[in-house]
Amino acid sequence: MSLMDKHGIIERNASLLLVGSLVVVSIGGIVEIAPLFYLENTIEKVEGMRPYAPLELAGRNIYIREGCYVCHSQMIRPFRDEVERYGHYSLAAESMYDHPFQWGSKRTGPDLARVGDRYSNEWHVQHLIEPRSVVPESIMPSYSFLANTPLKLANITVDLKSNALVGVPYTEEMIENAEADLLAQADADADWSGIEERYPKAKLGDFDGDPATLTEMDALVAYLQMLGTLVDFSTYDEAAGYR
Repeated sequence: MSLMDKHGIIERNASLLLVGSLVVVSIGGIVEIAPLFYLENTIEKVEGMRPYAPLELAGRNIYIREGCYVCHSQMIRPFRDEVERYGHYSLAAESMYDHPFQWGSKRTGPDLARVGDRYSNEWHVQHLIEPRSVVPESIMPSYSFLANTPLKLANITVDLKSNALVGVPYTEEMIENAEADLLAQADADADWSGIEERYPKAKLGDFDGDPATLTEMDALVAYLQMLGTLVDFSTYDEAAGYR
């Protein structure tokens, strides 16, 4: 019996085909997954990564709530056309404190992995209020209501505790000061020494243009402004070929 005849028997027998497929998939899965159990850490450690500051975490929750991830990815792939447009390709460690991560594959809008510091706070606010006023071809809906929606503070301490339970290294000090740090980050007149020590490179000051009110716009802009700013990519030799 030739190889073609044997192959034909398997193709014509649904049970044999199912068993064969399961065997192949199982072997492939074991080969990919088993090595991970023998590695101390599957995520490369990089200098600069830290947990989200409370205001950034609140902004990230709004980002997820409003479905921003449906149109914007946060994963720059290691291809020349991507790194020339967006910046250094994404590192696994940049998502190590994300629950869930925001990689995505849909790009109705541009990737946001390196959007931090690319535009001013004012630009982000105007873009969220009326996208076409700054990007005429944009099809993004308006999120103007964020500027008029007070940010709820009640859940931020619980949010940090929940993230700590799944491995985010929030300390007791961070959790105890969660609400105070959230308020201080968006207050241009606050004492920032504590939050700067706990969350290096945190963006500080009024974000939504209204220092009298802490809004969801403050939180979302604070989150956007820190994306891609924690790691110093000038230290990565690989980046030199793409810049």
